[in-house]
Amino acid sequence: MELAKRFSQNPLLRPADVPPSRQGLEVACLLNPGVFEFDGKTWLIIRVAERPAQQEGVISFPVLKSGGIDIIEIPLNEPELDATDPRVINYKGADYLTTLSHLRLMCSDDGIHFYEPEGYPALHGEGPLQSFGIEDCRVSKVEDTYYLTFTAVSPNGVGVGLRTTKDWKTFEHHGMMLPPHNKDVAIFEEKVNGKYYTLHRPSSVDIGGNYIWLAESPDGIYWGNHRIIATTRKGHWDSKRVGAGAAPIKTEKGWLEIYHGANEKHQYCLGLLLLDLNDPSKVIARSNEPIMVPSADYELTGFFGQVVFTNGHIVKGDKVTIYYGAADEVVCAADFSISQLLSSLNC
Repeated sequence: MELAKRFSQNPLLRPADVPPSRQGLEVACLLNPGVFEFDGKTWLIIRVAERPAQQEGVISFPVLKSGGIDIIEIPLNEPELDATDPRVINYKGADYLTTLSHLRLMCSDDGIHFYEPEGYPALHGEGPLQSFGIEDCRVSKVEDTYYLTFTAVSPNGVGVGLRTTKDWKTFEHHGMMLPPHNKDVAIFEEKVNGKYYTLHRPSSVDIGGNYIWLAESPDGIYWGNHRIIATTRKGHWDSKRVGAGAAPIKTEKGWLEIYHGANEKHQYCLGLLLLDLNDPSKVIARSNEPIMVPSADYELTGFFGQVVFTNGHIVKGDKVTIYYGAADEVVCAADFSISQLLSSLNC
């Protein structure tokens, strides 16, 4: 039985609700917001994916350059073009993203109606390791500092960038936190035995797979002692890839992690991991069945359908409100009961 209570107002945000960052681009989709509380409000840091308006017979896409943005145009009948995936194309042996993503801040007084506040900057890719954009930011508050972990994409691969802030107006850049190929990094919001911990997802196309790992750090910047904690499961809803959502939720039973899994048909669902409070490398329990499956129309069809994907939530007592990307196009929300989630794990 699915445990999600979707907001009746879904989708909360659509591409048309957000203006493009510059002239000549259009917002193709809104995806996978990080979530946090600040200044008495609920905030989203949304991935905004942009591209030029598409013309018949041509595919065009933006790439960051040191002096701005270049628009690359390729005729669709080019024999060396593979544009079968709406997210990634291959041309003459090189991969490109069909959109360029940056991160945009939105806030809300009620957690439902969001607006773009004045005086807070958008975050864009910077430098050669972020030339294809930055994506899917997760936000963790440890003591008085917000840690922003995001996917940094370039021709060199997909890695994890790290920035920190205290006021959301000034940011300290810490470069590449974890090198390619890696993503889905969620830092615990509390130290465990004096150490920082994070979940992450290195990938291998030849040996191994898309699994969830754990790492630790003395300072929140440099990470090591990497251990695998969850692999894909053949024949299950998470048979193709798994990855962390937002920071794990501390409960009396353990650290409760809402994670995403996908099968061979690229259907993305949500499930649970429960980790030991004193040793997060120990998995106490794991969902046999997903807690949320794409079923609403806005989850089934869109830029890339059959997707529910979360990397941000707000916890208030027994209620956790997840904000999630649906069909790689719109932003939605749903409530869960933490006690019901734990009960689903027989805890």
